Amino acid sequence: MYEIAQVFGPVPSRRLGRSLGINNVPPKKCTYACAYCQLGTTLDKQARRAGFYKPDELISQVRRIIDSARATGESIDYLTFVPAGEPTLDIHLGETIHALKPRGIEIAVITNGSLLASEQVRAEVREADLVSVKVDTVDASIWRRINVPHADLGFDAVLRGLEAMAEQFDGHLLTETMLVDGLNSDARSAEDTAAFIGRLAPHVAYIGIPTRPPAKQWVSTPAPVKLAAIVRAFRRRVTTVRGLFGFEGAGFSASGDPERDLLSIAAVHPMRDDAVVELLAKYNANRSVVRKLVDEGELVATTYDGSVYYRTTRSRIKAPF
Repeated sequence: MYEIAQVFGPVPSRRLGRSLGINNVPPKKCTYACAYCQLGTTLDKQARRAGFYKPDELISQVRRIIDSARATGESIDYLTFVPAGEPTLDIHLGETIHALKPRGIEIAVITNGSLLASEQVRAEVREADLVSVKVDTVDASIWRRINVPHADLGFDAVLRGLEAMAEQFDGHLLTETMLVDGLNSDARSAEDTAAFIGRLAPHVAYIGIPTRPPAKQWVSTPAPVKLAAIVRAFRRRVTTVRGLFGFEGAGFSASGDPERDLLSIAAVHPMRDDAVVELLAKYNANRSVVRKLVDEGELVATTYDGSVYYRTTRSRIKAPF
């Protein structure tokens, strides 16, 4: 039996090019239980920071993959903290970022922004070169329905934390707004959210729709005419607006073991069938590898929007240390 790696990739990212993912929080430990989450429903919602992985072991693993990639001429554009949960829950986040900076690769943190009201959290996150924060809505009732936050979180504090981060951060700030039809897709919601994001003045404001199977089946994508209207509303308020409306592509890296690669990547990045086929081709392997993992309960297949996706099963993901 393989253990799920805490570092995965490099994988193709629509925002960051070739990204080496750092999974610094155990699966589904998050401050939110977002209805659209591609990793399923959050079973362990928490708002208190803690230590999860041993920083030195995580750092060593990242360094080994960087050295291997450089030896084979493979590019890595970002070291990205994008776990199967909320990265700022990790009390070792700042320490880990600091240790990895001398490697000469830019560092990104993909966060839902819920803990940025803490000055300590902001100080740690500011050590990164790029930070992406989630702003799905500025309406508290919609926030509770879409993001389903931990009871200890206050919406006004979350918004203040986002504003403070934008004011204090000198690196590249991105925002991401995930649209759920019937909740944050109407004209009023779009205008209000765009106005708030405009005050944050991000380098890029991304607008996304669920492109992989969401946690809740009722989640649906706004019609193209609504998407176009939302993009126009954002462009009136924000200098650069980009849509995350399509498949980001395949191009996953092979580390030497097809089963390990599939399980590691699918734990935090559900893989579409064609991406799986492309990865297996690098090993001259066929679908029997996938069938074996599905039969053994290691992977689960889900059909969404006409495509099949593979995700590591919850029983397969072990809590570390």
